[in-house]
Amino acid sequence: MKTTLEIPDETFHQAKVQAALQNIPLRQFVTEAVEEKLAKPTERFATPAWMAGFGGLADLADESRRLMALVEEEFESLDSENEA
Repeated sequence: MKTTLEIPDETFHQAKVQAALQNIPLRQFVTEAVEEKLAKPTERFATPAWMAGFGGLADLADESRRLMALVEEEFESLDSENEA
């Protein structure tokens, strides 16, 4: 597809130089650059930094339930000892 883009002169110059250094047409250089940018997740869809650890301990849920059951058993045994 043909299109017209307006990019800053310095950016255009740097792109032409890089394409020439890689011995590829400018069209290919720009296409690869856009494809590379599209392959990366955008900030809009990236996980916010404050959520990075959210749910990080979810794998400990079973262990937490096991420990709570042990604690309840101990309290029950203490209650039965106090009643006797």
